[in-house]
Amino acid sequence: MKVTPPPRVLLVEAFYGGSHRQLIDLLKDHVDRCSVFTLPAKKWHWRARTGALYFSQTIPRCPSYRVLFCSSVLNLCELVALRPDLAPLKKVLYFHENQLVYPVRKDQERDFQYGYNQVLSCLVADEVVFNSHFNMDSFLSSIPSFMKKIPDHRPSHLDHLIRPKCQVLSYPLNLPDVSSFLPKHKLLRQPAAPSHVDDIITPQSERQELRANQETPWTEPYTDRGPPESQSPDPGPKAKCIGVVPDQVDPLHIVWPHRWEHDKNPELFFTTLTTLKERGLDFRLSVLGETFTDIPEIFSSSRTILDSHILNWGFLPTKEDYFRVLCQADVVVSTANHEFFGVAMLEAVHCGCLPLCPKALVYPEIFPDQYLYSTPEQLCKHLQNLCRRPDVARRHVVMVDTSSYFWSTLKSRFQSLLSMPEGS
Repeated sequence: MKVTPPPRVLLVEAFYGGSHRQLIDLLKDHVDRCSVFTLPAKKWHWRARTGALYFSQTIPRCPSYRVLFCSSVLNLCELVALRPDLAPLKKVLYFHENQLVYPVRKDQERDFQYGYNQVLSCLVADEVVFNSHFNMDSFLSSIPSFMKKIPDHRPSHLDHLIRPKCQVLSYPLNLPDVSSFLPKHKLLRQPAAPSHVDDIITPQSERQELRANQETPWTEPYTDRGPPESQSPDPGPKAKCIGVVPDQVDPLHIVWPHRWEHDKNPELFFTTLTTLKERGLDFRLSVLGETFTDIPEIFSSSRTILDSHILNWGFLPTKEDYFRVLCQADVVVSTANHEFFGVAMLEAVHCGCLPLCPKALVYPEIFPDQYLYSTPEQLCKHLQNLCRRPDVARRHVVMVDTSSYFWSTLKSRFQSLLSMPEGS
């Protein structure tokens, strides 16, 4: 009879849902001798406040544990204090997000305790891992000003104590083969060397002029696509797409695959689409993503306004359904006020969508400048021109190498992170 060796790695997740769940599941399936303890992904604030006490009572004492891995939702400092037997383990703290720069709504005050707990957790951890440089840099640089909120007897130089423990290890994507879901025009795309979008669709002379004006090819009409609006009326998408294959004539399909929460700034997204509708532009819309207890009102009002454009609305029951919709879409949009990595955007790019992201947060770390917008007006302008020329999005090969974020690429680094030196 085969004897199962005792666990060596303790995986603890106080908010077992979304990307937190996906990471724990990957580690459980691909790292030997793991033991997993989780709490459901509900009532985030209570998980952060009380999760450590719960786990201190539910994690059994086990002399074979050598490594403890948890996300920064958990107050690791409290857990180790309540369970001194866990203190000698190699403690790895993973930041999906940090509370020092996490946006709060105007009618709320930032709760000092959540960020403070994360700082304390870093101080007791042996390895502090962030999913992006933006996440790490924003956290460390915010510690001094954050601690100034303490009225007196403030600790100092905590960032100096924490920084040597820190490293960046991207969130690992475990994406399926979606080739069977892709429409013909995406399958026919040919890989290209790194370039700007205009390299693919615009003659060289016009590319030089566009770059001189620092424009991307969807911001202005060009001579080979008909005169600007001021010189002639818009002939409509079919007239503008003469010479392209039939599936290039369909209206632009825009997808928004994010959590239905205020930090994703749905107000900007729906305001922009309402503007496009008011200008008489045709498009199709899929609004995906998870919903939670408090759904911003903008979703219900926008569903009524944009009803004639909607193809999909709401969380899809299976991952297969989700990736199928992403494969059918042309453009994926982020309007986030907060993003430390952006799994949904990379999933959509994997499915052949052209991304449009804010020129802020983590996005410049992942996406070339041609996919970034600086103002709401720029976002509206980009989408307006893509609505008029959906074939531009459908011809374009996105210059983002998603494979560098694949689990197969990052697996060995995670395995090394959760290992102990020989003889330990």
